Amino acid sequence: MSFNNWISGRVFQFVHGNNLVYNTCWEDPRLDRQALNLTSDDRVLVITSAGCNALDYALAGPAHVHAVDMNPRQNALLDLKIEAIRKLEFSDFFQFFGQGYHPRAAELYRAALRPGLAEWSQGYWDKFIRFFDNPKRTFYYRGTSGAFARGIRYYIDRVSKLRQEVSDLLQCKTLEEQRQVYDRIEERFWSRAMKFALNRDTTLSLLGVPKAQRQQIEKQYPGGILAFIRDSMEAVFAKLPIHDNYFWRVYITGSYTPDCCPEYLKPENFHKLKETRVSQVTTHTDSVQGFLEKGHEPISRFILLDHMDWLSDHFFPLLELEWNAILKRAAPRTRILWRSGGLKTDFIDRVKVDFRGHETALTSLLQFDEQLASQLHALDRVHTYGSFYIVDLAA
Repeated sequence: MSFNNWISGRVFQFVHGNNLVYNTCWEDPRLDRQALNLTSDDRVLVITSAGCNALDYALAGPAHVHAVDMNPRQNALLDLKIEAIRKLEFSDFFQFFGQGYHPRAAELYRAALRPGLAEWSQGYWDKFIRFFDNPKRTFYYRGTSGAFARGIRYYIDRVSKLRQEVSDLLQCKTLEEQRQVYDRIEERFWSRAMKFALNRDTTLSLLGVPKAQRQQIEKQYPGGILAFIRDSMEAVFAKLPIHDNYFWRVYITGSYTPDCCPEYLKPENFHKLKETRVSQVTTHTDSVQGFLEKGHEPISRFILLDHMDWLSDHFFPLLELEWNAILKRAAPRTRILWRSGGLKTDFIDRVKVDFRGHETALTSLLQFDEQLASQLHALDRVHTYGSFYIVDLAA
Protein backbone atom coordinates (compact mmCIF):
# COMPACT_ATOMS: atom_id res chain seq x y z
CA MET A 1 0.00 0.00 0.00
CA SER A 2 1.35 3.43 -0.96
CA PHE A 3 1.71 6.19 1.63
CA ASN A 4 -0.98 8.24 -0.14
CA ASN A 5 -3.40 5.31 -0.06
CA TRP A 6 -2.64 4.76 3.62
CA ILE A 7 -3.30 8.43 4.44
CA SER A 8 -6.52 8.40 2.40
CA GLY A 9 -7.75 5.29 4.19
CA ARG A 10 -6.92 6.71 7.60
CA VAL A 11 -8.76 9.96 6.85
CA PHE A 12 -11.82 8.07 5.59
CA GLN A 13 -11.89 5.76 8.61
CA PHE A 14 -11.47 8.69 11.04
CA VAL A 15 -14.27 10.64 9.37
CA HIS A 16 -16.65 7.68 9.38
CA GLY A 17 -15.70 6.14 12.70
CA ASN A 18 -15.98 9.23 14.88
CA ASN A 19 -18.69 11.44 13.42
CA LEU A 20 -22.24 11.81 12.24
CA VAL A 21 -21.37 11.61 8.56
CA TYR A 22 -24.72 12.01 6.79
CA ASN A 23 -27.27 14.59 7.94
CA THR A 24 -29.51 13.76 4.98
CA CYS A 25 -29.77 10.78 2.64
CA TRP A 26 -27.90 11.09 -0.63
CA GLU A 27 -29.89 8.55 -2.64
CA ASP A 28 -33.09 9.39 -4.53
CA PRO A 29 -35.93 7.35 -2.97
CA ARG A 30 -38.32 8.26 -5.77
CA LEU A 31 -36.28 5.99 -8.02
CA ASP A 32 -36.00 3.33 -5.33
CA ARG A 33 -39.75 3.17 -4.83
CA GLN A 34 -40.29 2.58 -8.54
CA ALA A 35 -37.65 -0.13 -8.54
CA LEU A 36 -38.74 -1.80 -5.29
CA ASN A 37 -42.50 -1.99 -5.99
CA LEU A 38 -43.14 -2.44 -2.27
CA THR A 39 -46.16 -4.36 -0.97
CA SER A 40 -47.54 -5.06 2.50
CA ASP A 41 -45.76 -8.43 2.44
CA ASP A 42 -42.26 -6.99 2.02
CA ARG A 43 -39.65 -6.80 4.74
CA VAL A 44 -36.98 -4.28 3.88
CA LEU A 45 -33.33 -3.89 4.87
CA VAL A 46 -31.76 -0.51 4.17
CA ILE A 47 -28.48 0.96 5.35
CA THR A 48 -29.63 3.77 7.63
CA SER A 49 -27.55 6.75 6.50
CA ALA A 50 -29.66 9.70 7.75
CA GLY A 51 -32.89 7.69 7.91
CA CYS A 52 -34.84 9.82 5.43
CA ASN A 53 -35.26 6.97 2.97
CA ALA A 54 -36.21 4.38 5.60
CA LEU A 55 -39.15 6.67 6.45
CA ASP A 56 -39.89 7.13 2.75
CA TYR A 57 -40.10 3.36 2.21
CA ALA A 58 -42.33 3.02 5.29
CA LEU A 59 -44.85 5.31 3.61
CA ALA A 60 -45.34 2.62 0.96
CA GLY A 61 -46.67 0.31 3.68
CA PRO A 62 -44.28 -2.67 3.77
CA ALA A 63 -44.50 -5.11 6.67
CA HIS A 64 -41.30 -3.73 8.20
CA VAL A 65 -38.24 -1.60 7.47
CA HIS A 66 -34.99 -2.56 9.19
CA ALA A 67 -32.50 0.34 9.14
CA VAL A 68 -29.01 -1.07 9.68
CA ASP A 69 -25.81 0.94 10.13
CA MET A 70 -22.46 0.29 11.78
CA ASN A 71 -22.24 3.97 12.78
CA PRO A 72 -24.47 4.40 15.87
CA ARG A 73 -24.67 8.15 15.24
CA GLN A 74 -26.62 7.53 12.04
CA ASN A 75 -29.08 5.33 13.91
CA ALA A 76 -29.32 7.96 16.67
CA LEU A 77 -30.44 10.46 14.03
CA LEU A 78 -33.18 8.15 12.73
CA ASP A 79 -34.18 7.36 16.33
CA LEU A 80 -34.59 11.10 16.96
CA LYS A 81 -36.73 11.48 13.84
CA ILE A 82 -38.92 8.55 14.83
CA GLU A 83 -39.44 9.89 18.35
CA ALA A 84 -40.14 13.37 16.98
CA ILE A 85 -42.81 11.95 14.66
CA ARG A 86 -44.41 10.21 17.63
CA LYS A 87 -44.27 13.11 20.09
CA LEU A 88 -44.26 16.44 18.22
CA GLU A 89 -46.81 18.39 16.24
CA PHE A 90 -46.01 18.86 12.57
CA SER A 91 -44.99 22.52 12.91
CA ASP A 92 -42.32 21.67 15.50
CA PHE A 93 -41.22 18.62 13.53
CA PHE A 94 -40.73 20.68 10.37
CA GLN A 95 -38.73 23.28 12.26
CA PHE A 96 -36.38 20.54 13.46
CA PHE A 97 -35.89 18.61 10.24
CA GLY A 98 -37.22 20.95 7.54
CA GLN A 99 -35.59 24.18 8.64
CA GLY A 100 -32.81 22.45 10.58
CA TYR A 101 -33.36 24.90 13.44
CA HIS A 102 -35.76 25.17 16.35
CA PRO A 103 -35.51 27.98 18.94
CA ARG A 104 -36.75 25.54 21.61
CA ALA A 105 -34.75 22.52 20.47
CA ALA A 106 -33.14 21.72 23.83
CA GLU A 107 -36.41 22.26 25.73
CA LEU A 108 -38.45 20.00 23.44
CA TYR A 109 -35.70 17.40 23.43
CA ARG A 110 -35.60 17.17 27.22
CA ALA A 111 -39.36 17.24 27.72
CA ALA A 112 -40.68 15.20 24.80
CA LEU A 113 -37.99 13.34 22.86
CA ARG A 114 -35.28 12.16 25.24
CA PRO A 115 -37.44 9.84 27.40
CA GLY A 116 -38.33 7.61 24.45
CA LEU A 117 -34.82 7.22 23.04
CA ALA A 118 -32.50 4.26 23.56
CA GLU A 119 -29.64 4.85 25.98
CA TRP A 120 -26.95 5.33 23.33
CA SER A 121 -29.09 7.79 21.40
CA GLN A 122 -29.84 9.69 24.61
CA GLY A 123 -26.13 10.04 25.31
CA TYR A 124 -25.45 11.27 21.81
CA TRP A 125 -28.22 13.87 21.67
CA ASP A 126 -27.52 15.04 25.22
CA LYS A 127 -24.27 16.36 23.74
CA PHE A 128 -25.40 17.34 20.27
CA ILE A 129 -29.00 18.56 20.37
CA ARG A 130 -27.27 21.94 20.02
CA PHE A 131 -26.94 21.08 16.32
CA PHE A 132 -30.49 22.42 15.98
CA ASP A 133 -30.13 25.68 17.94
CA ASN A 134 -28.40 28.02 15.49
CA PRO A 135 -30.37 29.55 12.57
CA LYS A 136 -27.15 30.63 10.87
CA ARG A 137 -25.59 27.19 11.10
CA THR A 138 -28.50 24.80 10.79
CA PHE A 139 -28.45 21.06 11.34
CA TYR A 140 -27.71 20.60 7.65
CA TYR A 141 -24.36 22.32 8.11
CA ARG A 142 -23.42 19.83 10.86
CA GLY A 143 -21.60 16.53 10.64
CA THR A 144 -18.94 15.74 8.08
CA SER A 145 -21.15 16.10 5.01
CA GLY A 146 -22.39 19.33 6.58
CA ALA A 147 -18.79 20.54 6.71
CA PHE A 148 -18.63 20.06 2.95
CA ALA A 149 -21.90 21.99 2.58
CA ARG A 150 -20.46 24.84 4.65
CA GLY A 151 -17.48 24.89 2.34
CA ILE A 152 -19.76 25.17 -0.68
CA ARG A 153 -21.70 27.97 1.03
CA TYR A 154 -18.48 29.86 1.76
CA TYR A 155 -17.30 29.39 -1.80
CA ILE A 156 -20.59 30.63 -3.29
CA ASP A 157 -20.84 33.62 -0.94
CA ARG A 158 -17.24 34.73 -0.48
CA VAL A 159 -15.12 33.36 -3.31
CA SER A 160 -17.19 33.15 -6.49
CA LYS A 161 -19.79 35.63 -5.15
CA LEU A 162 -22.60 33.81 -6.91
CA ARG A 163 -25.25 33.71 -4.18
CA GLN A 164 -27.83 35.74 -6.11
CA GLU A 165 -27.31 33.75 -9.29
CA VAL A 166 -27.55 30.43 -7.43
CA SER A 167 -30.73 31.64 -5.71
CA ASP A 168 -32.12 32.55 -9.13
CA LEU A 169 -31.27 29.05 -10.35
CA LEU A 170 -33.19 27.42 -7.50
CA GLN A 171 -36.26 29.51 -8.36
CA CYS A 172 -36.36 28.47 -12.02
CA LYS A 173 -39.61 26.91 -13.22
CA THR A 174 -38.49 25.50 -16.58
CA LEU A 175 -35.45 23.70 -17.96
CA GLU A 176 -34.95 26.55 -20.42
CA GLU A 177 -34.63 29.03 -17.54
CA GLN A 178 -32.25 26.68 -15.71
CA ARG A 179 -30.02 26.35 -18.76
CA GLN A 180 -29.81 30.10 -19.21
CA VAL A 181 -28.80 30.70 -15.59
CA TYR A 182 -26.40 27.75 -15.48
CA ASP A 183 -24.61 28.83 -18.65
CA ARG A 184 -24.20 32.28 -17.14
CA ILE A 185 -22.49 31.06 -13.97
CA GLU A 186 -20.73 27.87 -15.04
CA GLU A 187 -17.25 29.24 -15.73
CA ARG A 188 -17.23 31.45 -12.63
CA PHE A 189 -18.21 28.51 -10.44
CA TRP A 190 -15.60 26.11 -11.84
CA SER A 191 -12.58 28.11 -10.77
CA ARG A 192 -9.11 26.72 -10.25
CA ALA A 193 -9.72 26.66 -6.47
CA MET A 194 -12.89 24.60 -6.85
CA LYS A 195 -11.19 22.13 -9.16
CA PHE A 196 -8.30 21.77 -6.71
CA ALA A 197 -10.63 21.13 -3.76
CA LEU A 198 -12.72 18.52 -5.56
CA ASN A 199 -9.60 16.71 -6.69
CA ARG A 200 -8.54 16.00 -3.08
CA ASP A 201 -9.28 12.73 -1.31
CA THR A 202 -9.82 14.62 1.96
CA THR A 203 -12.59 16.72 0.42
CA LEU A 204 -14.30 13.66 -1.03
CA SER A 205 -14.02 11.87 2.33
CA LEU A 206 -16.29 14.55 3.80
CA LEU A 207 -18.94 13.34 1.36
CA GLY A 208 -18.38 9.72 2.31
CA VAL A 209 -16.50 8.90 -0.90
CA PRO A 210 -13.70 6.37 -0.24
CA LYS A 211 -10.60 6.30 -2.41
CA ALA A 212 -11.84 3.10 -4.06
CA GLN A 213 -14.78 4.98 -5.58
CA ARG A 214 -12.59 7.77 -6.82
CA GLN A 215 -10.18 5.31 -8.40
CA GLN A 216 -13.06 3.61 -10.23
CA ILE A 217 -14.18 6.90 -11.74
CA GLU A 218 -10.63 7.94 -12.62
CA LYS A 219 -10.22 4.70 -14.57
CA GLN A 220 -13.65 4.53 -16.18
CA TYR A 221 -14.82 8.10 -16.87
CA PRO A 222 -13.29 10.21 -19.67
CA GLY A 223 -11.55 13.12 -17.97
CA GLY A 224 -11.56 11.47 -14.54
CA ILE A 225 -13.19 12.63 -11.32
CA LEU A 226 -13.35 16.34 -12.18
CA ALA A 227 -15.06 15.73 -15.52
CA PHE A 228 -17.49 13.35 -13.82
CA ILE A 229 -18.41 15.89 -11.13
CA ARG A 230 -18.73 18.73 -13.62
CA ASP A 231 -20.95 16.70 -15.96
CA SER A 232 -23.05 15.56 -12.99
CA MET A 233 -23.57 19.15 -11.85
CA GLU A 234 -24.63 20.18 -15.33
CA ALA A 235 -27.19 17.36 -15.34
CA VAL A 236 -28.55 18.42 -11.94
CA PHE A 237 -28.78 22.14 -12.60
CA ALA A 238 -29.40 22.35 -16.35
CA LYS A 239 -30.94 19.07 -17.55
CA LEU A 240 -33.23 17.89 -14.73
CA PRO A 241 -36.00 19.95 -13.06
CA ILE A 242 -34.60 21.79 -10.04
CA HIS A 243 -37.91 22.78 -8.43
CA ASP A 244 -38.22 19.53 -6.44
CA ASN A 245 -34.52 18.73 -6.04
CA TYR A 246 -34.39 18.91 -2.27
CA PHE A 247 -31.02 17.13 -2.13
CA TRP A 248 -29.09 20.05 -3.56
CA ARG A 249 -31.34 22.77 -2.17
CA VAL A 250 -30.64 21.78 1.43
CA TYR A 251 -26.87 21.83 0.95
CA ILE A 252 -26.93 25.14 -0.89
CA THR A 253 -29.35 26.93 1.47
CA GLY A 254 -29.14 24.99 4.75
CA SER A 255 -32.84 24.11 4.83
CA TYR A 256 -35.76 22.64 2.93
CA THR A 257 -38.95 24.42 1.95
CA PRO A 258 -42.50 23.05 2.30
CA ASP A 259 -42.59 22.59 -1.48
CA CYS A 260 -39.10 21.10 -1.82
CA CYS A 261 -38.42 18.50 0.84
CA PRO A 262 -38.32 14.73 1.44
CA GLU A 263 -41.66 12.93 1.58
CA TYR A 264 -41.54 12.40 5.34
CA LEU A 265 -41.52 16.21 5.82
CA LYS A 266 -44.84 16.72 4.02
CA PRO A 267 -47.79 17.13 6.42
CA GLU A 268 -49.97 14.39 4.94
CA ASN A 269 -47.10 11.90 5.11
CA PHE A 270 -46.08 13.00 8.60
CA HIS A 271 -49.57 12.12 9.79
CA LYS A 272 -49.48 8.73 8.04
CA LEU A 273 -46.22 7.95 9.79
CA LYS A 274 -47.51 9.16 13.15
CA GLU A 275 -50.71 7.13 12.91
CA THR A 276 -49.17 3.73 12.20
CA ARG A 277 -46.29 3.51 9.82
CA VAL A 278 -43.44 4.83 11.93
CA SER A 279 -43.87 1.74 14.11
CA GLN A 280 -42.79 -0.31 11.09
CA VAL A 281 -39.25 1.15 11.26
CA THR A 282 -36.53 -0.09 13.62
CA THR A 283 -32.83 0.71 13.83
CA HIS A 284 -29.99 -1.77 14.30
CA THR A 285 -26.37 -0.83 14.99
CA ASP A 286 -24.59 -3.65 13.21
CA SER A 287 -23.06 -4.66 9.90
CA VAL A 288 -25.39 -5.98 7.22
CA GLN A 289 -23.89 -9.43 7.71
CA GLY A 290 -24.15 -9.22 11.50
CA PHE A 291 -27.79 -8.18 11.41
CA LEU A 292 -28.75 -10.90 8.94
CA GLU A 293 -27.00 -13.64 10.90
CA LYS A 294 -28.83 -12.70 14.11
CA GLY A 295 -32.34 -13.25 12.71
CA HIS A 296 -34.41 -15.71 10.73
CA GLU A 297 -37.32 -13.78 9.20
CA PRO A 298 -36.96 -13.59 5.40
CA ILE A 299 -36.05 -10.22 3.88
CA SER A 300 -37.46 -9.49 0.42
CA ARG A 301 -36.01 -6.04 -0.35
CA PHE A 302 -32.42 -4.91 0.20
CA ILE A 303 -31.13 -1.37 -0.38
CA LEU A 304 -27.35 -1.52 0.01
CA LEU A 305 -26.42 2.04 -1.05
CA ASP A 306 -22.78 2.16 -2.20
CA HIS A 307 -20.98 0.50 0.71
CA MET A 308 -19.83 -2.45 -1.41
CA ASP A 309 -17.39 -0.14 -3.21
CA TRP A 310 -15.50 0.29 0.04
CA LEU A 311 -15.83 -3.34 1.15
CA SER A 312 -14.56 -4.61 -2.18
CA ASP A 313 -11.43 -2.47 -1.94
CA HIS A 314 -10.50 -3.12 1.68
CA PHE A 315 -12.32 -6.24 2.92
CA PHE A 316 -13.25 -8.45 -0.01
CA PRO A 317 -13.68 -11.60 2.15
CA LEU A 318 -16.26 -9.67 4.22
CA LEU A 319 -18.11 -8.77 1.03
CA GLU A 320 -18.41 -12.47 0.22
CA LEU A 321 -19.61 -13.23 3.75
CA GLU A 322 -22.21 -10.48 3.43
CA TRP A 323 -23.59 -11.95 0.22
CA ASN A 324 -23.74 -15.39 1.82
CA ALA A 325 -25.78 -13.87 4.64
CA ILE A 326 -28.07 -12.12 2.14
CA LEU A 327 -28.74 -15.38 0.31
CA LYS A 328 -29.59 -17.20 3.55
CA ARG A 329 -32.15 -14.57 4.65
CA ALA A 330 -33.56 -13.73 1.22
CA ALA A 331 -37.25 -14.38 0.65
CA PRO A 332 -38.63 -15.73 -2.62
CA ARG A 333 -38.64 -13.06 -5.34
CA THR A 334 -36.10 -10.92 -3.50
CA ARG A 335 -35.00 -7.66 -5.13
CA ILE A 336 -31.74 -5.88 -4.29
CA LEU A 337 -30.67 -2.31 -5.10
CA TRP A 338 -27.23 -0.79 -4.87
CA ARG A 339 -25.27 2.12 -6.23
CA SER A 340 -21.62 2.59 -7.08
CA GLY A 341 -19.21 5.42 -7.62
CA GLY A 342 -17.85 3.46 -10.57
CA LEU A 343 -19.48 3.12 -13.95
CA LYS A 344 -19.44 -0.66 -13.50
CA THR A 345 -19.12 -2.79 -10.37
CA ASP A 346 -16.71 -5.36 -11.72
CA PHE A 347 -16.02 -6.66 -8.21
CA ILE A 348 -19.39 -8.45 -8.24
CA ASP A 349 -18.00 -10.76 -10.92
CA ARG A 350 -15.35 -11.97 -8.45
CA VAL A 351 -17.70 -12.79 -5.56
CA LYS A 352 -18.08 -16.49 -4.75
CA VAL A 353 -20.82 -17.78 -2.45
CA ASP A 354 -21.87 -21.07 -0.90
CA PHE A 355 -25.06 -22.09 -2.69
CA ARG A 356 -26.62 -25.43 -1.81
CA GLY A 357 -23.29 -26.73 -0.57
CA HIS A 358 -21.26 -25.69 -3.61
CA GLU A 359 -19.01 -22.70 -4.26
CA THR A 360 -20.86 -20.68 -6.88
CA ALA A 361 -20.26 -17.45 -8.76
CA LEU A 362 -22.67 -14.89 -7.33
CA THR A 363 -23.53 -13.50 -10.76
CA SER A 364 -24.99 -16.87 -11.77
CA LEU A 365 -27.68 -16.29 -9.12
CA LEU A 366 -28.52 -12.72 -10.09
CA GLN A 367 -30.80 -11.31 -12.76
CA PHE A 368 -29.95 -7.68 -13.61
CA ASP A 369 -32.72 -5.37 -14.81
CA GLU A 370 -30.34 -3.16 -16.76
CA GLN A 371 -33.03 -1.39 -18.78
CA LEU A 372 -35.01 -0.16 -15.77
CA ALA A 373 -31.84 0.71 -13.87
CA SER A 374 -30.56 2.79 -16.78
CA GLN A 375 -33.89 4.59 -17.22
CA LEU A 376 -34.14 5.48 -13.54
CA HIS A 377 -30.46 6.38 -13.15
CA ALA A 378 -30.81 9.06 -15.83
CA LEU A 379 -33.53 10.71 -13.70
CA ASP A 380 -31.55 10.64 -10.44
CA ARG A 381 -31.88 14.04 -8.73
CA VAL A 382 -28.65 13.48 -6.79
CA HIS A 383 -26.66 12.42 -9.84
CA THR A 384 -23.36 11.76 -8.08
CA TYR A 385 -23.22 7.98 -8.52
CA GLY A 386 -21.63 6.34 -11.50
CA SER A 387 -24.11 3.47 -11.72
CA PHE A 388 -27.33 2.03 -10.28
CA TYR A 389 -28.25 -1.65 -10.03
CA ILE A 390 -31.59 -3.43 -9.77
CA VAL A 391 -31.13 -7.14 -9.23
CA ASP A 392 -33.48 -10.07 -8.62
CA LEU A 393 -32.32 -13.31 -7.09
CA ALA A 394 -32.81 -16.18 -9.49
CA ALA A 395 -35.47 -18.65 -8.40
